[in-house]
Amino acid sequence: MKQSLQLKLGQNLALTPQLQQAIKLLQLSTLDLQQAIDEALEGNPLLEREDEHSDGETDALSDTDGLDFTEAKENSSGDDNELAVDTRWEDLLPSSAPSGNSDDENSFTERDVAPESLQDQLRWQLNLTRFSDTDRKIAEAFIDSVDTNGRLSQSPEEILAAVKLPDVEIDEAMAVLHLLQHFEPTGVFAKDLRECLLLQLRQMPSDIPFRDIAGAIVSRHLDHIATVDPKKLAKRLRTDETSVRGALALIKSLDPTPGANIGASDTEYVIPDVFVSKKNDQWRVELNPDIAPRLKINTVYAELASAGNSATDRSFIRDNLQEAKWFMKSLKSRNETLLKVASKIVEHQKAFLELGEEAMRPLVLADIADQIEMHESTISRATTRKYMHTPRGIYELKFFFSSHVGTTEGGECSSTAIKALIKKLVQTEDLKKPLSDNKLGTMLKEQGVVVARRTVAKYREQLGIPPSNERKRLI
Repeated sequence: MKQSLQLKLGQNLALTPQLQQAIKLLQLSTLDLQQAIDEALEGNPLLEREDEHSDGETDALSDTDGLDFTEAKENSSGDDNELAVDTRWEDLLPSSAPSGNSDDENSFTERDVAPESLQDQLRWQLNLTRFSDTDRKIAEAFIDSVDTNGRLSQSPEEILAAVKLPDVEIDEAMAVLHLLQHFEPTGVFAKDLRECLLLQLRQMPSDIPFRDIAGAIVSRHLDHIATVDPKKLAKRLRTDETSVRGALALIKSLDPTPGANIGASDTEYVIPDVFVSKKNDQWRVELNPDIAPRLKINTVYAELASAGNSATDRSFIRDNLQEAKWFMKSLKSRNETLLKVASKIVEHQKAFLELGEEAMRPLVLADIADQIEMHESTISRATTRKYMHTPRGIYELKFFFSSHVGTTEGGECSSTAIKALIKKLVQTEDLKKPLSDNKLGTMLKEQGVVVARRTVAKYREQLGIPPSNERKRLI
């Protein structure tokens, strides 16, 4: 095949480095943006914060240094018994002075804030308990198989087989398990919910009222404990209704997941990007000044662009000067876009800010994009992981966007508003006769919102509300 050169004309959309940087900054969250700004400040000597260098601070610092130096002279000349300037405390107290060169030594603060997992606490209790070497290996295998809720993820037979101790019988492994079930928190090392509740009841003092009846209910009627009639349950257990109600209250006080409260996950703090407040009957939107500090060009370095010692130095300064200008322009564009989007959201959702979720209006990305003349992808980047502080709380900007559902009057209703109505109806229902999905749909229709039964079921599941048969309570 003969090779040849061909010339083709065509149009192609290319993203310039400036546009790529602007898009990247727009989609960053608040914490990521602060990290990006810090990296830019560290990597570009021509970029600095406006409030970094102050003449007043420099003067104050020089005055303080002079005062300290004078006092040091007076102290050194006044008493010959004072320690020399170059004397170290490590030389005088070597036994009590910690060494600063050890890499293995951590501060006490880091040790205190380090989260402790459930396995760590169980191993700590294991070290305080006398076990033989064989039983200790079995106990460690049981601890490794405990999940975050404190339940065993494997059967004792599977755990024993994984340890690979040929001379150990299952009875010895069960004996070790029974000892481990007395560890704190009470109820760990259970295979299921029933055993977890029974372990907690058995370790209660014997004089606790209704303890035996509660154990009988958990052993025999745990699956129907929420829907069974206390009178019928009293007849089955051959006791009175008052004892059954007391036993049910005792069961309700138990912890079904004893290990979930240990080793909590790291807290993720939310910093709002915009603040919304009402002043003089008008809703105002303001950017959070703390998330994007004001930057400027270092004039001292910028003047060296034309007066550098060599061409390499001048080229380095010019490149960094251009990058600093691009970064500041991209940061300004991000703030302007975010403010435009937030202002339009507030303009559409004034009813929500004044009345609540039930007054939420339907809104999609295309509505905001058409009004501020931007693409929907830009609106999506500007609303992802960005938060708005309102008088009703802090919400992600994505929260204000929802699909619409038709009403009997020919209007539209937001899906968020429908969820709020469903939640309100469920909260006020009769627990003995909870509302079914069909009944919820009928009640919504009476309020002018036409929603199919399957749509009600979908919204109910999104709210984490169980079906009517699981919400039924006879107590």
